[in-house]
Amino acid sequence: MRFLPHTDSDRDTMLEAIGMDVMSDLFADIPSEFHLEQDSLDLPDALSEAGIVRKFTQASEQNRHAGNTRCFLGGGTYHHFVPAVVDYVISRGEFLTAYTPYQPEISQGTLQTLFEFQTMIARLTGMDVSNASMYEAATATAEAALMARRITRKSKVVMAGSVNPRYRSVTQNYLSRLDGEYVEVATHDFSTDVDAIIASIDEDTACVIVQYPDFYGSVYDLAELRLACDAAKCLMVIAFSDASAFALIQSPGECGADIAVGSGQSLGIPMGFGGPHLGLLTCKQKYVRQMPGRVCGMTTDADGKRGFVLTLSTREQHIRREKATSNICSNQGLMCTAAATYMTLMGDEGLKTVATRSAAALHHLLSNLPKHVTAAQGARYNETVLSFVSEEKRSAFLVEARKRDMFAGIPLEQLDTKMASNHLLVSTTEMIEEADIQDYLVALEVAA
Repeated sequence: MRFLPHTDSDRDTMLEAIGMDVMSDLFADIPSEFHLEQDSLDLPDALSEAGIVRKFTQASEQNRHAGNTRCFLGGGTYHHFVPAVVDYVISRGEFLTAYTPYQPEISQGTLQTLFEFQTMIARLTGMDVSNASMYEAATATAEAALMARRITRKSKVVMAGSVNPRYRSVTQNYLSRLDGEYVEVATHDFSTDVDAIIASIDEDTACVIVQYPDFYGSVYDLAELRLACDAAKCLMVIAFSDASAFALIQSPGECGADIAVGSGQSLGIPMGFGGPHLGLLTCKQKYVRQMPGRVCGMTTDADGKRGFVLTLSTREQHIRREKATSNICSNQGLMCTAAATYMTLMGDEGLKTVATRSAAALHHLLSNLPKHVTAAQGARYNETVLSFVSEEKRSAFLVEARKRDMFAGIPLEQLDTKMASNHLLVSTTEMIEEADIQDYLVALEVAA
């Protein structure tokens, strides 16, 4: 079938109907210097279908991606292994095409999946309750700030400068349309400055938002911050980028978080050029009424059979209308299914193995760094900052690493413009093996 089925006669009839003689008259408003002459593109002859497939397959094989390159990239999106079962499950028609459960009584499969997802996320984060997901981590962080303002009826938001720059930017954008103060607290040596954050808290503070592990991979003690929040009667919000960390280190709930938000991308969702990903939002039970999105629950029907319902749905499209807690009008249902499938497959021990191997790979790398490269100090999970003596040395290393099929890290100024141009944000996951680390170290020596 032709893509443009109109005949010459069809086109002549349409041109006559609009009072034009030739097709080029349709583009008369565009200056002539921008017009392309006929055949000026020098296009090749048409190919057969088999020839087209071969041509584009050969072109795609030149692409380098996390699947065929050793990947040390992080910054909020991580290259974890995704079992084949995950893709199989979410490719099934009943999951792939299912949308928001507007009529819960006929969406039992969708509701059960979301209920199981909520249960596992609440366990992983150590929180009382999880909603049925958000779009992604940045808007989830902004929604947490709005939620804290509603709960405390105060307006000031204190944000640690060690929170992912994208989360900070989106949150600041949300709050810029509202009354109240937004304060960012600078970092210190690529670590969260807890003392400076505490000093920024006052009686008007609704919440303090920190990231744990922070954007630079730092793991730190939150006990003093928890006490300061209690004294000021404000909430402590913990953001995170790689949820697999909580299989190894303290969870947000164990740290005393009132609200925990972040990304579920590391739970069975590929990097995917930045999306679609999965936003997580959890909180203490007493704050559930101010939680955005929806919460699925389990109950029994008149015959005593188990069933699933929308326990809480505080959105503007339902009965809440103008009193809705959020204008988030959907959830990442398919990504929730992927995450629930992944967590079910991995179990507690599987997640712990992923986290342990991710952290061990970074420790091995840092233990063998050459002297001309320094790493950020302090405890780290699976991410850190490497500093070079100059931008030129860093560039030379990136070129050498690329020759060896490695994505060696993210130039930090690409994510945070305030940073100097000699730093590299580096992350390891369970996909990084000992041979990869050895090649990484060799590339550092060659580029010295």
